[in-house]
Amino acid sequence: MTVTEPAPPTAPVPPLAERARSVGGSPVRDILAVTARPEVINFAGGLPAPELFDREGIAAAFRDVLAETPARALQYSTTEGEPALRAALASRITAQGLPTAADDLLITTGSQQALSLLATALLEPGDTVLVEDPCYLAALQVFGLAGARVVAVPGDEDGVDPEALARAVRRERPKLLYLVPTFQNPTGRTMPARRREAIAAVAARQGVWIVEDDPYGELRYDGERVPWIASFPGAGDRSVLLGSFSKVMAPGLRLGWLRAPAVLRRACAVAKQAADLHTPTLNQLAAARYLGVLDAHVERVRAAYGARRDAMLTGLPGALPTGSRWSRPEGGMFLWARLPEAYDTVDLLPRVVEQNVAYVPGAPFYAGEPDRSTLRLCFVTQTPEEIAEGLRRLGRGLSG
Repeated sequence: MTVTEPAPPTAPVPPLAERARSVGGSPVRDILAVTARPEVINFAGGLPAPELFDREGIAAAFRDVLAETPARALQYSTTEGEPALRAALASRITAQGLPTAADDLLITTGSQQALSLLATALLEPGDTVLVEDPCYLAALQVFGLAGARVVAVPGDEDGVDPEALARAVRRERPKLLYLVPTFQNPTGRTMPARRREAIAAVAARQGVWIVEDDPYGELRYDGERVPWIASFPGAGDRSVLLGSFSKVMAPGLRLGWLRAPAVLRRACAVAKQAADLHTPTLNQLAAARYLGVLDAHVERVRAAYGARRDAMLTGLPGALPTGSRWSRPEGGMFLWARLPEAYDTVDLLPRVVEQNVAYVPGAPFYAGEPDRSTLRLCFVTQTPEEIAEGLRRLGRGLSG
């Protein structure tokens, strides 16, 4: 007879870090997982239209790089980024009104990584970060994981109010102010030049970093380009500018960049060394090659996205309840709507999804008290015909 020995007792494994336990996942990602069925017209994502990717142009850039410099393309690279890409990008930023040298830039694995590097370099647990209300959701996640205290600054349809900002800086003594001034996610609003100049003056006078995130700036359909905050007096030595190729080239390349004063940029480079050593060399070299034809591609994308924005604006009056209000963005990817106060867009979402259409409720975008009657709609991923049908379904879901 064989006697089986009892298994020795085991101790529990150590718990997750407090920051991992206290910060939840992205509600947007959760919604996308639920609505991944092909029959769903999904206004919830922030995804560029895949049929507009320049597959041939990007493939040609990769082929050329691999044919001409295979050893370099497949090798480790410098943490700061490939010199060819940094030089080409610096010239592009300079041409857009902000004098920039290649050494002013750090190439990142998407601009989301740039935010994480800044949090590592700047924030201690308990530090205060000021944000817009509502605010880009993934930024709230980054600051939460860093253990920061996030405080929303009041504003209006033009963005953060400079006087409210000045009061908040005096009261809260923050490390940084995080903004998406151009075609903001989630509202689609754009901060006027005069407002940007006033915010730069507050930062200069009271001592705070400004982090200006600009992933959508090249997607303008109406109006004139507004200068970056870093170009205004007093902001140059305390402004960080983040950019991305995800919305104008392809998000799968995971290419972003950070422009910052030397001391902060070097700290971010050290943080990046610990995170991933460097952004993939092959992707960087292919992007540097593709930059020569990027403007022509962006023009095609702008034309298509502008028509899709117009299709959504045309269909909204028949889709949303009487008394609703919504933004008319000059560019970007998102439109923000506020339903009458009695509507709760979190509670309504399951009923809307039953109609095979989806949006993102506005509540998760708020650092403070949420407005539960709000919602975000992405208008770039579907064709005008799909948008019209999706809005008909949305109307049925909201009225059912």
